[in-house]
Amino acid sequence: MKKALITGISGFVGPYLKRELEKNGYEVFGIDRTGGTNVFKCDLLDRKNVDDVIEKVKPDFIFHLAGFSSVKDSWDKPDLCRKINVEGTKNLLDAIAKFNLKPRILIVTSAEVYGRPKKLPLTERSPLSPESPYAKSRVEQEKLLQNYKNLNWVVARSFNHTGPGQPAKFVIPEFAKQLAEIKKGLQKPVIKVGNLEAKRDFSDVRDVVRAYRLLLEKGRKHEIYNVCSGKSYKVEEMLNMMIENVGIDVKVVIDKDKFRPVDIGELRGDCGKLEGIGHTRNFKLDMTIKGSLAWWESR
Repeated sequence: MKKALITGISGFVGPYLKRELEKNGYEVFGIDRTGGTNVFKCDLLDRKNVDDVIEKVKPDFIFHLAGFSSVKDSWDKPDLCRKINVEGTKNLLDAIAKFNLKPRILIVTSAEVYGRPKKLPLTERSPLSPESPYAKSRVEQEKLLQNYKNLNWVVARSFNHTGPGQPAKFVIPEFAKQLAEIKKGLQKPVIKVGNLEAKRDFSDVRDVVRAYRLLLEKGRKHEIYNVCSGKSYKVEEMLNMMIENVGIDVKVVIDKDKFRPVDIGELRGDCGKLEGIGHTRNFKLDMTIKGSLAWWESR
């Protein structure tokens, strides 16, 4: 049986990836900060800790999801963001090299590395122009890989993705949570929002984890792949879709505190390279939004 190790298995994407892999015949192990069944308690910044887990599991496939994931929070904690995304990745790669293992490794970075695009859609060859501490840490993480040419890695440059269970610090779940609370009478019918003009390329998390599996099964060694839908939606358009779904009257209020110090107007990726290895989308945005709303209402 193929052995897979997921770092950050308890985050938003990890449980979806675990189900995707088990469904396809993998034995799945994980790393997170708390531990559990087949999950090792491990801090990626603790080198010995990482060495111990890699030596024990000896995985055939590694999906490196663990990371500092919030662009907004990276402005307040730039050093921690860099440490987790760069030094944490280095500790993982060093451990693999130390025990002379030959797993396929997926390194998940972000479309934020492109910064403000000069031309859309963004391809894997588009210039990088990181504008936040988060984006800079992801560029450095990708550069780090050039020191590990002897390892079998592939990069997933992921655009926005969402779905049921995503924490409310991200835009769609934040709207869904507020709307669920308004519907249940726990909040006045006023929804606070940030920049509604931004346009983002959103995928469903279930499509994303299928892309991750395919990238390690069929992606080319040392290549970068955009994980995206190829379509962008205005934040305002997504909010209206959600309000319509809930079927209640809501007043929308712009909250300046929700704006980022730097906000990119539009991110839209070219998914041709990913489609070239057989990836297709199963979830349209309205299905994803309905799922997120239902999840928050059930809470």
